[in-house]
Amino acid sequence: MAPSVQQLPEDIPAPSLEKLGITNDAPEEVLQEAPKQAPKQAPKEVPNVKRQIDLEGGKTDAKYPQYLPTWNHGQKYPPLEPFTHVEHGKGADATFKDLLPEGSKIQKLTPSIGSEVTGVQLSKLTAAGKDQLALLVAQRKVVAFRDQDFADLPLQEALDFGGYFGRHHIHPTSGSPEGFPELHIVHRYGATGSEFEAFLANRNSTVSWHSDVTYEAQTPGTTFLYIFDTPETGGDTLFANQVEAYNRLSEPLKERLHGLKAVHSGFEQAQFSRDRDGVVRREPVKNEHPLVRTHPATGEKALFVNTGFTRSIVGLKKEESEALLAFLFNHISRGIDYQARVRWAPKTVVVWDNRVTVHSATADWRTGERRHLARITPQAEVPFETPYVKGDVETKA
Repeated sequence: MAPSVQQLPEDIPAPSLEKLGITNDAPEEVLQEAPKQAPKQAPKEVPNVKRQIDLEGGKTDAKYPQYLPTWNHGQKYPPLEPFTHVEHGKGADATFKDLLPEGSKIQKLTPSIGSEVTGVQLSKLTAAGKDQLALLVAQRKVVAFRDQDFADLPLQEALDFGGYFGRHHIHPTSGSPEGFPELHIVHRYGATGSEFEAFLANRNSTVSWHSDVTYEAQTPGTTFLYIFDTPETGGDTLFANQVEAYNRLSEPLKERLHGLKAVHSGFEQAQFSRDRDGVVRREPVKNEHPLVRTHPATGEKALFVNTGFTRSIVGLKKEESEALLAFLFNHISRGIDYQARVRWAPKTVVVWDNRVTVHSATADWRTGERRHLARITPQAEVPFETPYVKGDVETKA
């Protein structure tokens, strides 16, 4: 009942970019010839690598070409192993004195979700400041930091910053800068073409609420997305507060949801990429996670389902599972009083907590302008729930 991953505009593989008005395809393979003096040997096949810059004819007007995506079919990774996550927001100083010094400004985007901060340089934060960042983001769910130098940092330095918050996730199907598979690149460029029109052929909008890669056993936590190129208008990202979505439910329904688990699957995303000759760096997995998840730093309970990857509820019959998930998906998507809209501007870094939010990009511009961002995706703990407590909607530090 959940829509397939082909409905996620953030995860379009390389061949689909060609259909979005980009021609000049990269060569399918590169053959290395043996030296003339050596005995004749079969040519050695080099893994097929597609590069966005080649799709643009070898030159680009991208502001940060080092971040343009590549798709390397030779990148293969083994299954992810469990790791111990350290939640840096737990026990952090809630006065935020190391994160929000004198002269900085924080302003709420809406009462229940989202803040915007100026006067802070993330790359200069101390360990205490990073801990407080994790706590602030857990509390406000999404925080936009303006006037950041993140895009100008060496790529490894940006990754080192993000790695403080957890193990880097390497996306199984998306493009990444050459040599930096840990960076997930979000990219759309060119005049509207058949792929975009096909995307809307059976849909009324491009909205597709999802939390990133929730099919993993340890899903992402404090997540970073930073901008390089953006349309003059359009391409905003919307976020919904899954804590408030849970709080709005009736007590009998909250109680019933506790103890239930849902299947989150990455198989559809992998198959979508394979069907279009895209990369699949790691074999797909599915995992069961609680429908109600508890945040380790705040103690808040949140719904943990999303249309992108949640497929069914364990133990329920098909019709029961589909009906309950349909209600929850609709409840989340229509909750405009617990959603926030972030408008992108140059030098913006948006940080959100993937454990307690869903988000959706809006592919609403038709001008062909480039939208180019990079995501750093630290993984967090295995999702867990705490027992149902009637009327328990208070934050527990």
